[in-house]
Amino acid sequence: MNVSRAYYASNLDEFLRAEAVGVLGALARNSGFAIEPTQRNAWLRQIDILQHQLEDWAHAGHIFFEFVVPRMGRRIDVLVIIRNTVLVIEFKVGESNFNRAALDQVWDYALDLKNFHEPSHAVTIAPVLVATEAPAGVSVIAASHHNDGVLLPISTGPASLSLCIQQVLSLSEGADIDPEGWVRGRYKPTPTIVEAASALYGQHSVADLSRSDAGAKNLSVTSTVVDQVIESARRQRRKAICFITGVPGAGKTLVGLDVATKHMDASSELHSVYLSGNGPLVKILCEALTRDEVARAKARNMRLRKGEASKAVEAFIQNVHHFRDAYLADERAPVDHVVIFDEAQRAWTLEQSAKFMAQKKGRPNFNRSEPEFLISCMDRHPDWAVVVCLVGGGQEINTGEAGIGEWLQAIERHFPSWQVYVSPHLTDSEYAATAAIASLQQHAEVVFDEGLHLAVSMRSFRAEHVSTFVKHLLDRDTAQAVVALNAVQRRYPIVATRDLSAAKKWLKSQARGTERYGIVVSSQAERLKPHAINVRSPMDPVHWFLDDKDDVRSSYYLEDVATEFHVQGLELDWACVAWDADLRVGSGGWRHHQFVGNKWQHIHKPERQLYLKNAYRVLLTRARQGMVIVVPPGDPEDPTRAPAFYDPIFQYLSDVGIPTL
Repeated sequence: MNVSRAYYASNLDEFLRAEAVGVLGALARNSGFAIEPTQRNAWLRQIDILQHQLEDWAHAGHIFFEFVVPRMGRRIDVLVIIRNTVLVIEFKVGESNFNRAALDQVWDYALDLKNFHEPSHAVTIAPVLVATEAPAGVSVIAASHHNDGVLLPISTGPASLSLCIQQVLSLSEGADIDPEGWVRGRYKPTPTIVEAASALYGQHSVADLSRSDAGAKNLSVTSTVVDQVIESARRQRRKAICFITGVPGAGKTLVGLDVATKHMDASSELHSVYLSGNGPLVKILCEALTRDEVARAKARNMRLRKGEASKAVEAFIQNVHHFRDAYLADERAPVDHVVIFDEAQRAWTLEQSAKFMAQKKGRPNFNRSEPEFLISCMDRHPDWAVVVCLVGGGQEINTGEAGIGEWLQAIERHFPSWQVYVSPHLTDSEYAATAAIASLQQHAEVVFDEGLHLAVSMRSFRAEHVSTFVKHLLDRDTAQAVVALNAVQRRYPIVATRDLSAAKKWLKSQARGTERYGIVVSSQAERLKPHAINVRSPMDPVHWFLDDKDDVRSSYYLEDVATEFHVQGLELDWACVAWDADLRVGSGGWRHHQFVGNKWQHIHKPERQLYLKNAYRVLLTRARQGMVIVVPPGDPEDPTRAPAFYDPIFQYLSDVGIPTL
């Protein structure tokens, strides 16, 4: 039996006949760490329980201790394959109670296998929690309404584990599992950006995180193209800039993080830094990586102060505005030869930059757009430099965001010697850069490379083309939206309702384990206050995205809501999108509004209309597994919430085929 994914693996017959000390020795040898007495005793207790409780299936199964979920660094205490069933068993040694966090943990392991491990897609998976001091007895064993083969978490005392397995097997159907084939099966994870950042920072590669199913662009292809650009610039002592495009959730940020994590050594000539103007994203990633580094050190019995871990993380991920301010004061070349700018389309125009510098920095004569200034900082290097721009289409959501055309114009006007590598899709309409590219080609060396485009969303492993549906929905293309929705709904539920409480119940019923859910709204959604949604109420995105179900500040509590500014670049498993009267259905298209004082006002400027539409694009593409859209019924006695504002929105959602909850 291949043991590369487990500390110990064998068929059940061999395990049941083995001496406990022999099994313990194998576990210790393969762990790679010094074994603490508590871990040693826990393993011995597990071995004893299992050798007594698995006797009935001596010739019918296989067992794996400390089964490593490939590439993501998680370990399942014990995994047992019997006939046509996979049992994921988590032990809580010394415990007599079954707490929710432990049940969620074993459920998460089962869901991870079901979603991302190919041979597990079509088998029954039973998550089982054993509290070693609990009395005999087994909780109810049942399938969930998801009907995907993952049973609801089962809790049992050690003396009842055999009975638990008998009952699970009585529910299972299908052919027996080939354990060798199962353990060799491909594991294709689609991690959240926080999980992926943690894995990359822990020295995994982007290839470990990418999916390779037909139609999905492997992230390693794009990462390799960027590596080649960097190496060519270094070797030729030239300066280069490359633009990576991709649909929402396609993995642009992963590519940027992959490049940055490959070159974290400050003494290396290739030292790089990942920069983003997305303040919430930077804070969340830094906090998540810091917590993770502290936890890793603790697992190795080492002490690492949170402040020490935080300093290292912040040298790797920075807010672009902090980078800008540092090199306003320091006219030397940056220490980094490679800089990755995430969401580059959100960099500021000349007007916005000049206004900010005059008002906030005391520089009244500043005359550069943000893209021009950032490139100029890297141009200070006497030898070579590379700028990597990660570009989202239709993602500008704030006043003064220049779009990608400003970067191209800055190169043409001020940096004609720079080599330019461009995704061919930068000419697509949502990037609004066609004219700038055409002009740039007359003055500079421009190389188009298809490898710089990520075409398929990886945010949703259940439905890759949610972003296509959202595009048609927001373009008011009913016919195409209907077609796209039909394809999406097979694996990715989208429902609509007029009742926020019903939406909350739906979210909670859909989410399993620690799958994260929350409410997202437009920052202009000012008239949701009667529904206890206040977009002006302060919320901390770090707590909202990272804290668990017991924290009232977390998204799970469904009290604080996040806007497009909080969630851009991040994701939830399940989302509730609350749709206010800021974006309304009109006879000829959308009608755009903002709430000022005590009434709604029309938004007339085209760029501000675009920002509002893009805000809803961001909100509607946050969920990985499904979403519910809430359109309030309005109130005929409140002129700011007239039903006439809301009814056409809900009708439009119904017309494209979204089922009513």
